[in-house]
Amino acid sequence: MEHQKNPFVEVRARVEKPNAVNLWFSRFAAKTAVLVGRPYMFFLAVAVIVTWAILGPHFGFSDTWQLIINTGTTIVTFLVVFLIQNTQNRDAKALHLKLDELIRSHHPASNELIDVEKLSDEELDTLEERYAVIRQEREARRKQRPGAPAT
Repeated sequence: MEHQKNPFVEVRARVEKPNAVNLWFSRFAAKTAVLVGRPYMFFLAVAVIVTWAILGPHFGFSDTWQLIINTGTTIVTFLVVFLIQNTQNRDAKALHLKLDELIRSHHPASNELIDVEKLSDEELDTLEERYAVIRQEREARRKQRPGAPAT
């Protein structure tokens, strides 16, 4: 039997020089997503809001006082959304590739489910209905067996 090559090693061999900007951004986005997801960052954000609110009377609740928090939160939100989206896209792609490899390597599994995430919504609905029927048939068989556990 011929030994199959590791697809990860093959892909790495094809990539002569990684795109420095993409590599840098991916690493930066992943580290930033981890950082902003920590509990202490939430508490830091709350502290900023409380500090801003406490300073309200000092600045007479002026338009500038309001503009500071509005501008700050808008900029931070705008930038963090892109960083988190990049991280989630990469994680989802890696997860799908891992699942595709499990499907491919498991001989009784149907290879038609590889790349299922690229189907249209209508195709996914049809596939979901197909598996709902399979699940109902399995439940019916289980109920017909003597001594089957009640669900």
